[in-house]
Amino acid sequence: MRLDPYTDALTHIKNCDFVAKSICNVTHISKLLIKTLEILAKEKYIVGFDVKSKAEKKEAVVKLNGMLTNLKAIKPRYSIEYRDFEKFEKRYLPSRSVGILIVSTPKGLMTHIEAKKEKIGGRLIAFVF
Repeated sequence: MRLDPYTDALTHIKNCDFVAKSICNVTHISKLLIKTLEILAKEKYIVGFDVKSKAEKKEAVVKLNGMLTNLKAIKPRYSIEYRDFEKFEKRYLPSRSVGILIVSTPKGLMTHIEAKKEKIGGRLIAFVF
């Protein structure tokens, strides 16, 4: 029984990257996971991904490049204003210029850097470095 498929998927991707696999198959996918994978691909943490449909199940094939050190979902999903990003950067990231926080905003999923530029808050979803 899966309690949190999103967290399980991120952990599976991180573990596949840790053991130097080049491809990772994620079976339980959602719109949130697809948007997260798009951000990871845009920020060059993964090479890319493909979503495949098999009968009634969807599967994502993630192509890895060995750039992930840590990838985790943030629980609980803290509500945050754009002024408070620095506090959470110190908590979850090893350095100010290393890694990204993934934030769910009214304008969609984006990195904390983009949210700071647009002066918009949201909820913390995950972090990666």
